[in-house]
Amino acid sequence: MTLSGTYTVNAPAQTIWDMMMDPEILARITPAITKLEKIDDENFKAIAEVKIGPVGGSFSGNLKMVDKVQPESFKLIIQQNSKIGNAAAEVNMNMKALSDTQTEVSFTGDVKLSGMLATMGGRVITPVANMLSKQFFEALEKEVNG
Repeated sequence: MTLSGTYTVNAPAQTIWDMMMDPEILARITPAITKLEKIDDENFKAIAEVKIGPVGGSFSGNLKMVDKVQPESFKLIIQQNSKIGNAAAEVNMNMKALSDTQTEVSFTGDVKLSGMLATMGGRVITPVANMLSKQFFEALEKEVNG
């Protein structure tokens, strides 16, 4: 399954970069994340509570940030496991300065699901993923504005 989106944030690219590199802020603005623990500069342990249609679950696993080009881009490698299935994803995040005070943040990624999650298919998962990404960008905008 492929995910993508673009959002314009009223903040400089460096500000957005700094926020996304801060585990406390990243945990606060990422929907469903209940815990994000930094292991080192690239690796994190993550716990998320996600409800997908009639099914909900607690996911735990790893998140890795690689290919960092400050303040323009980085890649997230995500592996999350739960009783209802597993999710593995690679997501490219890009920050493009539109002006001194506006940045276009875009993402593209591939997600692979297994278990019950895979049986639900894209028609159930895609709307949930789109809702979570919208919530992420709204939380980012709110965080930027204090």
